[in-house]
Amino acid sequence: MAASNYSLKVNRDLLEPKFEGYKLSLDPIPTYSVELDAAVEEVKLKDYQYTLDHIRAFGMYNYLHLDPWYEDSVFFVDCKGRVLGLTVTLDTALGKPREVYGITTDPSQFEGRLCASLSLTSATWAALSDGTGRLILLRTGKRGDSSHMKWEPVFSEDVGEPFTILHSVSHVQTGVQTMEVLLLRIQKDLTETTGSGFSVCLEWLTVANTAGQGQEKNYEVKKRRTLTGKSVPHYAAVEPQGKGLMVASEKLFVFTHVDGHPLEPPEPEPMEVDKAEPIYFWQQTAEDITVSLRMPEGFTKENVQFQLTADRVRVGVQGFPPLLEGQLFTSVDPEASTWIIRNDKSLEVTLQKRSEGLMWPEVVMGDRRGEYVMSDEQAALIHERLTHLTSEDLIVNPDGAKPACNPQELEECDRFPEDSFSLTHFDGELLKPTQVVNLGSHQYQFTVNVDPSEMPCLCLRHDVDALVWQPRPEQLSNMWEHISTFNALGYVQASNREKKFSTCAPNFSYAAVCECLRRVFIYYQPSPIDTVLFNRKQGRHVAQVAKQQVASLDSSKPILGFRATNERLFVLTSSHLFVLKVNNN
Repeated sequence: MAASNYSLKVNRDLLEPKFEGYKLSLDPIPTYSVELDAAVEEVKLKDYQYTLDHIRAFGMYNYLHLDPWYEDSVFFVDCKGRVLGLTVTLDTALGKPREVYGITTDPSQFEGRLCASLSLTSATWAALSDGTGRLILLRTGKRGDSSHMKWEPVFSEDVGEPFTILHSVSHVQTGVQTMEVLLLRIQKDLTETTGSGFSVCLEWLTVANTAGQGQEKNYEVKKRRTLTGKSVPHYAAVEPQGKGLMVASEKLFVFTHVDGHPLEPPEPEPMEVDKAEPIYFWQQTAEDITVSLRMPEGFTKENVQFQLTADRVRVGVQGFPPLLEGQLFTSVDPEASTWIIRNDKSLEVTLQKRSEGLMWPEVVMGDRRGEYVMSDEQAALIHERLTHLTSEDLIVNPDGAKPACNPQELEECDRFPEDSFSLTHFDGELLKPTQVVNLGSHQYQFTVNVDPSEMPCLCLRHDVDALVWQPRPEQLSNMWEHISTFNALGYVQASNREKKFSTCAPNFSYAAVCECLRRVFIYYQPSPIDTVLFNRKQGRHVAQVAKQQVASLDSSKPILGFRATNERLFVLTSSHLFVLKVNNN
């Protein structure tokens, strides 16, 4: 099955082009804290874990885990190996976190260990890594009950080198209880001679109950699938029924092993000996698009079939397949768009852009049958604009008064993400990509669990805004749905150099960003105001205002965990768990 290229479809009803920015609110944020009995140990990276991938995977790990099935419940692991949980019902009477499970192995005895990681698989199951390479599956019972019952381990096995758990789901397959667990490793790559010497490994484990009916339950690993790549994924999750996998990363991943056996590399696609001629040619300016289509011989004006709306176009000749059909890259003005016949051989269509200045990468999304023709003036202008950014000469004297930028001096973290940054859906049976979205400059913002029965959402930057996308693997034509927008949040995050974690409330009422130390920024969605407010520049009444708040924690220790619920923000340091009441209404 060949992968199809898809584009994310933005819901324009969820955009606010006239957003005026956030207004700083000085209202105090009620903040409460719990002093921990034992510290949350931050596992420091070793000297050999020097790459940017190690920093992304383990150095920026979120030690706090939110329970999406039970509101205002969080879990974390302390330095004694205790899994501790706290459920908040009354902010002014916070209890002590209670132990629900204890890790028996001593991680400090293992060289190269990682931080312990936890994934809440379902309302009654959880997956735990002790940081040494052991995977533990736990039956938790209904965690929202006040009994705080101890978690029962039903599976414990050493599955290889140390790893962290990215995601896990539980489902019943043909009457058998099954858990899908996705692990992340960074391994030494002996075949790598030019890069960092490491490769990124995703291991997808299927653990199922192998005991017969009426027998004691016995869980075993039924299937192991391994993917490898060259960058730590920003997002990776298994479908609810374990039918597929989604990965967003700067470098593509491929399946390499199944149950320890290497897969044959995919056969390269045959070279195109005779490339087909383009069906149409197109040019553009800042205001319009001009498309020239080659028409069949003998066609007349009466044979032309032309249909145009703001977002779709269909051009063809009666009795022939459409020459140009599909969703336009962005909206056009149908009333100002025209078509004419040139020399009785071609049809020229002029599309008037609604967003002037926006340059299109393609006319119809996903249509590769056309060829873009750039005018000499456009080529000269682009060359002039880019000349000052490039140099073919190496720096002879880098210690001069004003040394220029030289690519030989760039560190890996200084480079802009590559254009190959993509979101890929893999079929769980074929182990091949089925849909691929080129994310380009849509920088990753954060991942959030909105509905525990669905896959986690991912938030991407689009221009200055941050858009939340809900994966819908059952909808092949619209696999990623735009469900919410945070105005200007993409710009806000890009301008915060001290940012460590970011997230949002499951009901999208606010987004939050925390720095490495102390400060937390909260950005609320626009809401109606009681007072009369006017925009002085435009002289119009302002009915809604988006509020921003800043909280400064009474702590000098680094922030290790950061999670949001609809009413509260949870912030974890090595010695305290802070609870911020952000929605008081």
